[in-house]
Amino acid sequence: MNASDFRRRGKEMVDYMADYLEGIEGRQVYPDVQPGYLRPLIPATAPQEPDTFEDILQDVEKIIMPGVTHWHSPYFFAYFPTASSYPAMLADMLCGAIGCIGFSWAASPACTELETVMMDWLGKMLQLPEAFLAGEAGEGGGVIQGSASEATLVALLAARTKVTRRLQAASPGLTQGAVLEKLVAYASDQVVATLGTTSCCSFDNLLEVGPICHEEDIWLHVDAAYAGSAFICPEFRHLLNGVEFADSFNFNPHKWLLVNFDCSAMWVKRRTDLTGAFKLDPVYLKHSHQDSGLITDYRHWQLPLGRRFRSLKMWFVFRMYGVKGLQAYIRKHVQLSHEFEAFVLQDPRFEVCAEVTLGLVCFRLKGSDGLNEALLERINSARKIHLVPCRLRGQFVLRFAICSRKVESGHVRLAWEHIRGLAAELLAAEEGKAEIKS
Repeated sequence: MNASDFRRRGKEMVDYMADYLEGIEGRQVYPDVQPGYLRPLIPATAPQEPDTFEDILQDVEKIIMPGVTHWHSPYFFAYFPTASSYPAMLADMLCGAIGCIGFSWAASPACTELETVMMDWLGKMLQLPEAFLAGEAGEGGGVIQGSASEATLVALLAARTKVTRRLQAASPGLTQGAVLEKLVAYASDQVVATLGTTSCCSFDNLLEVGPICHEEDIWLHVDAAYAGSAFICPEFRHLLNGVEFADSFNFNPHKWLLVNFDCSAMWVKRRTDLTGAFKLDPVYLKHSHQDSGLITDYRHWQLPLGRRFRSLKMWFVFRMYGVKGLQAYIRKHVQLSHEFEAFVLQDPRFEVCAEVTLGLVCFRLKGSDGLNEALLERINSARKIHLVPCRLRGQFVLRFAICSRKVESGHVRLAWEHIRGLAAELLAAEEGKAEIKS
């Protein structure tokens, strides 16, 4: 494929992508395939001679799409949202074209410097304390990780290294093994200090946890993977109160801020806490500016060595939506979740199981876990909408998360009517069984 072919095929691919997203509502949200469906549909080995682009694109529709769960369908209400927007997709195209591996400032200065500035932009949108911003000469700063899980592991390893070195400095005779035997990590059943838990979007009180960690000199990592995007709205910013006590903070713009996966934003108050744990300086990676104090080498802030030019997605999205556009998007999703909550509350057969703060509603049929498991089975087997469950206080609960960029009130209403109809069928069947037994 030469540049001329690329221009032509690129236009065709953009058309295919736009058609897919515009018509996604008409596709079955959850695939009807069995494990192993794909292998018999493709050859056992790679082709010796080139295939045509037309054949590949036809196979996308014939082989790939039947096995796709359509996360951006307005009838997808499972898990949490995964962000998608046209500006982010365009930025990803440019990222692929530039193709740099930004492990150091010298490897691509723009890749490094744009990330530093974008993380400051985003930190200011959240009104993070100044200590978390890089600024012109700050001690803290932000870095894009691949996921919140990765950010949590990075924080854990950095905390372990910092404490180990501190104890060894105080007691030079201590071996690393002796220190590691005594280190303790404190966690709840949601892992770390969490703002917006996965199960029900509940919030730890940082104003209670934070001062204790500060007094006891314990590293506090705060995970707001889903909910963090909402903190750009003034009415939700109070949920972040207490973050000033944290040593590290993380959330995923790739969940709810229209920046396509992967883009997990992590900030630390002291960048030396990360570089002290992950610094890697073989001769072939050294450059003349690395000790100047003027630049960042992000390979020292993460587990992998290489990294993509992910900040382009943030730059495109923030500029093309503006803060007000992003706030409006968050507020729309929250409003839709309250519309669904109202539907549930109006039906005496159902109950809402947790406070609805953002875009998630946890609900269930009043009755046994078995009844709710059967309802979820009917919902997902019908494949008109897609939900996943959780457990709250020992009970099996259904989660209804507002996810798609394209979802509207009408989709929420149709989803609720569908759930109600399946619930009515289920309850009628249960009553029939009870009559037969009696």
